[in-house]
Amino acid sequence: MPYSQKVLDRFDSVLNEPEKHAVGRFEPNDPNVATGMTGAPACGDVMRLQLKLDGNTIEDVKFKTYGCGSAIASSTLFVDMLKGKTIQEAKQIKDKDIAKALELPPIKLHCSVLAEESIHKAIEDWENKLARRQHNQL
Repeated sequence: MPYSQKVLDRFDSVLNEPEKHAVGRFEPNDPNVATGMTGAPACGDVMRLQLKLDGNTIEDVKFKTYGCGSAIASSTLFVDMLKGKTIQEAKQIKDKDIAKALELPPIKLHCSVLAEESIHKAIEDWENKLARRQHNQL
């Protein structure tokens, strides 16, 4: 099963310049950081996505992914897709968008699904933080 050239280019670029692709993490106790983590036990891929928000806008993104080239390429793509977006815009990103952009073969579609799930988990974390803040202000 050959990877598309898009996957290969992203994977190679991440290996050579991880900082350029937002590999890393934010301070977990930062109140403006939301984290989403997902995994696929069947294949062993794990993604952790962190969003740094300014109100409703995603200022910056960091990720760490343990998995195959398609999983890592999917992570770098969601970084590109999320920066500067609002929470509502981020909710509209679908696994099919990621899979199509990377030309993922059917056997690797679970990588784009993990990416979408990571986005949703991070947004859920952010919404929970906001709800706790509002509750504490009452």
